[in-house]
Parts: sequence; C-alpha cells; structure tokens
Amino acid sequence: MTKEEIISKLTTIVKPYVQNEEGFKKLNEDTDFINDLEINSANLVDIILDVEDEFKIEIDNASMEKMLSVKATIAVIQSKMDA
Repeated sequence: MTKEEIISKLTTIVKPYVQNEEGFKKLNEDTDFINDLEINSANLVDIILDVEDEFKIEIDNASMEKMLSVKATIAVIQSKMDA
C-alpha cells in the first residue's frame, strides 16, 4: 500500500474527531493530531482502534505512544503491515 493510500484512509478515519477544520484542510505528513487538528487524547485512542480495524493490524502500546502525527502514524502502519 502506498503512502498516499494510507493518508487517504487516515484522512477518512480522523475526520470525525477533528476540532480544527482549517488544520484538517491542510492535512499532510507533518500534521500533528493534537496541536494542528485539536484532537483530544481520548479520541486518539478511538483513531488507533479504527486504524487497527481498517488496516487489519495490531498496534502495541509502544507504537501507540508514537502515533501523534500523520508521519509517525504512517510509519507505524507500514511497519505493522510489513511484519
């Protein structure tokens, strides 16, 4: 799966939790979920669960803690899919 395909799916997953629509319109690899999109920590857990379902992967706690930006989330998804 390409990075673009992952970003596309991630955008769909993240959209319901976004508090900052302007930040969402500019979503890219450098987007930070908390600072740029104003997603709270409880919703980050929901996003991670949705990512697990969408990509058919299991995310451990160490990986979960890294998933604070689009770039870090892509890296975790790719590493889990390649495992």
